[in-house]
Order: sequence, then C-alpha cells, then structure tokens
Amino acid sequence: MAIPIELGQLVLCTVRKIDGTTVFLTIDEYNVEGTLTFMEIAPGRIRNIREYAFPGKKIVCKVLSIRPNHLELSFRRVKTNERNEFNDKFKREKSYSAMFRKILGEKIGEDLILKIKSSEPSLVDYIDSSKENPSILEKYLSKENVQKILSVLKDKKIKEKEVSQRFSILSKSSDGIVKIKNLIQTAQKEAGLNETNSEITYLAAGKYMIRSKAGDLKQADTKVRKMFEILEKLAKKNACVFNEEK
Repeated sequence: MAIPIELGQLVLCTVRKIDGTTVFLTIDEYNVEGTLTFMEIAPGRIRNIREYAFPGKKIVCKVLSIRPNHLELSFRRVKTNERNEFNDKFKREKSYSAMFRKILGEKIGEDLILKIKSSEPSLVDYIDSSKENPSILEKYLSKENVQKILSVLKDKKIKEKEVSQRFSILSKSSDGIVKIKNLIQTAQKEAGLNETNSEITYLAAGKYMIRSKAGDLKQADTKVRKMFEILEKLAKKNACVFNEEK
C-alpha cells in the first residue's frame, strides 16, 4: 500500500521505543511506522537520548526515505522555523477540527474533516482562505452552518505568535561591544522590528536571543530571517563574525 507522504515532508511522530541507536516511531496522521537513527537526531555524540526522545514523546521529523509501510526520518534536519510553523499549523488544525465537531456533531464533523482534507491542500489553508472568501465554505456546508462557522471564526481572538532564535556576533576590535550593539539595532530596524514586536536578550560571550511577535507565525519568522540576512552582511563589512544557532 502506497503511503500518501512526500520526501522532505514534515510529520508528527510518537516515539514507540528505543533499541540500540535506533528510535522507532509511529507517524500519527498516517498510522505508519518510521525509524530515526541517532545520527539523524543531533550531530556528534548523544550522551542522553532522553533529552531528545523517549517512549510516548511526540516529535516533528522530516521524511528522508519512503518504503512500503515504513519511513526513514530525521529530527536534526528540521529547522527551528519549520518546527515552529508546523506546530502552529497543527494547533490550528486541532482548533478548527473541534469547531466542526461542535457545530455539526462528532460523526458528521469528523466525516467532513476527512472529506476536506482529501480534497483541499489542507484543512487549515481551506479555513484560513474562507476568512477572505466565505462563499467557499458552501462547497461542503449549508448556508446555516456557514454562518455558524463564520461566527465562531470572528469570535476567535487572534493571539500573537512568538518566534525565538539564538545567534552570536563577535568582534575583535577595541570598540567591539559598541559596534555590535549598533549593528544589531540597525539590522533590527531595517527588518521592521522594534521594541513593541521584538526583544533581543544578551546571553553570554557574544551570544544573543531574539524574540519576534506577530499575529501570524510566518510573519514573525520572516522578519527574524530578514534581520539575520541584514546582520550577516553588516557583520562582514565591519570585520565581525555572525552565526545563527541551528
């Protein structure tokens, strides 16, 4: 039986067991098995595997290889922003699914969710699109239920999403601290970040943490990406060394 999953796709997995240097998982949505070697968990030697995985833990992995009823996966190849976006979308799908079940009833709601997911790119994208174009809901729902769905969506409060990422920037010049501070502030401003929607914290020895907030997770992450691109260019021009922690 072919597995409806593509190479490079992110999937939510539940750890079943750990045997030797292999982690055995179940891919939740598709109920198929997968494996994850220690090499694909983190670079270098892993001293305590429970820091990353243990039976029952849910982790986001990237599909490396597809075999009949079995997937080879990677945890370390999932970037921080990819994991954040995946988790955000997963939470919204759970929220939208609960909305359908509450309005339509458990059985009818579940059947409709499966129908939408098999016909549309994703349940989340479909519902998000309906906020701009409500009429697309009539493809699957009566006008009465469309109004109920729109009412619930309107009442849902938009919570700000936060992206956090560590980075380092070093300078050997005598005025390095002042130079670095100015470079960070310049990159922050040019990326559209300010004190209201972002915060930069000094950690230690040239290491920093940036937190960016926005109504949409992708928007918050895009601004952090832009800031890092600007900061990297500025660092090179000013004989500084910039690194983004993976």
